Amino acid sequence: MTSKFIAGALLAGTASLWLNAACAHSIRAEPNEATQASFDIIETTIVTKNDTAVFTTRVRGEAGAAKPAATGKFEGSDVYAYVWPTSLNSSEVGFDKDQGIVALAVTFHPDFDDAAKGGKNRDVWHSHWVVLAEDKACGGGLKVVDIPEGTKPKVPETWPGVPLLIDSPEYPTTFKGDAVDVTTPLSLIGGIAGASYDGVTAGLKVNSNLHAPLLCVSNVFKVASGNLSLPGKVTPAK
Repeated sequence: MTSKFIAGALLAGTASLWLNAACAHSIRAEPNEATQASFDIIETTIVTKNDTAVFTTRVRGEAGAAKPAATGKFEGSDVYAYVWPTSLNSSEVGFDKDQGIVALAVTFHPDFDDAAKGGKNRDVWHSHWVVLAEDKACGGGLKVVDIPEGTKPKVPETWPGVPLLIDSPEYPTTFKGDAVDVTTPLSLIGGIAGASYDGVTAGLKVNSNLHAPLLCVSNVFKVASGNLSLPGKVTPAK
């Protein structure tokens, strides 16, 4: 799946952005008043530091301030997300090989829990690995890959038991002012060193009929690079 396809799938509704060529290993974007401030990306980075990788997105407003309204039911409910699409292969985060676009996401969804081993996480921002693929039935052109009934694909130990290629590791996730940070262990994702990445803020929606696609990217708020070409490069922190 090429970066050109990813760009076409996600660009609808995004504004014209600016990539700072002088900052080749992070991605900077011009503020856009038309985008909600807490999702208006101004910089996205992934750096390695000692035995960790640190994913950071800075926005024009207060990161994490906007959350979806509770609907009282799972079907048709909304998810807000800060997302780092990467060039990682799905096999590097515990799934079968070549399943789609691997992204780290920090999400909030007040109507359901998807923590590992039956844990609760509906009332906090929390991290996931997700595998994305094209689906024209979704408003944003992408879905979290479904697990067909009766199949048993390879999944990580912290897979939450839902029929999706999603992982629920408890990575330290911090919101402070205009930034959201996630710290991941390099021992679990060694391929992240030198990988390519981008930054996205988006809304997702659970299918109201609970059929595949079960979880769609329904609305892209902003793409850091402007075209989802994954121009960022993971480098050691300075």
